[in-house]
Amino acid sequence: MSDTQPIDPRRADRSPRRPKKRRNWFLRTVGLIVLLFVLMLIAVPLYAWSRIDKIDAMPTGQRPADTPGTTYLMVGSDAREDLSRAERARLHTGGDAGPARTDSIMLMHVPKSGPTVLISIPRDSAVNIPGVEGKQKINAAFNKSPALLIQTIENVTGLRVDHYVEVGFGGFASVIDSIGGIQMCLPKAMSDDKAHINLPAGCQKLDGVNALGYVRSRHADGKNDFGRVERQRQMVGAVAKKASSPSTFLNPVRYYNVATKGVDALTVDKDMGLFDFVGFARGMRAISGSSGVTLTVPISDDNYNLGHNRGVAVKWDTAKAKALFDAIKQDNTSGLKSSS
Repeated sequence: MSDTQPIDPRRADRSPRRPKKRRNWFLRTVGLIVLLFVLMLIAVPLYAWSRIDKIDAMPTGQRPADTPGTTYLMVGSDAREDLSRAERARLHTGGDAGPARTDSIMLMHVPKSGPTVLISIPRDSAVNIPGVEGKQKINAAFNKSPALLIQTIENVTGLRVDHYVEVGFGGFASVIDSIGGIQMCLPKAMSDDKAHINLPAGCQKLDGVNALGYVRSRHADGKNDFGRVERQRQMVGAVAKKASSPSTFLNPVRYYNVATKGVDALTVDKDMGLFDFVGFARGMRAISGSSGVTLTVPISDDNYNLGHNRGVAVKWDTAKAKALFDAIKQDNTSGLKSSS
């Protein structure tokens, strides 16, 4: 008689079930983590969007016709009224709130096809402002209202501005800090007491305060507004690239901070919806890539006398500027090239 004992079929069925339960538990856990991650990706932008100020920024009356693609007006404002005394001291904005002025004016056009274009408009550009006699600096329009600035830009470019985005001092610095600073490579040292910066030459990481001084400086490189608009476009591209990188989306804390830190100093037009804002963010991301086009409005005279004690302004090259804006009006950005 054999010593081999018959195998109980009930025992044979029991052993493989335990790892199967473990696998199911593991898969459910992973599925829950993925679900929570997806919910975070959706919920955080919705929460941030709910906190953004919306204003009636669009002008009334006759305006240019709609054009293909979407054109955003981006304004960097030095408004101080929402900053505490401590924040004004940290950002070196001065103690007096005063009327808001703009440190940067940019048009971003996102075409249906072709490269996204970011155009800097010097704030000292000489233009005709509706309701004001004679040539004025374009910054004076913003001093009155965003609607007057949009109307002025539409009149001088022939483009229809679809949406308005304004960011204040505090929001800019907060976004820089929320992504852990931004890497900039300076060809030479920059020192500007008015902008409160003293930066060495070479590659370095700038925090929010130094980044703000870097894009505001007018006296460190001898280029006045032209050097500033170059640095502003450079900074915009670098921030968009880092803020939309995988390292941001895969880090819940950084993702939340990037989405929420700057929104309290952000203002958009009341007609902008969440999907419009997503389109704006995608345009910013496109600008940071090699396919984006960044340039300044063509200039013919950077020492143009406005007369009547209005000071010196920047005069556009009318023919070249018209060609640029006509191309954008036709949504034909493929032939445009980046410039300083």
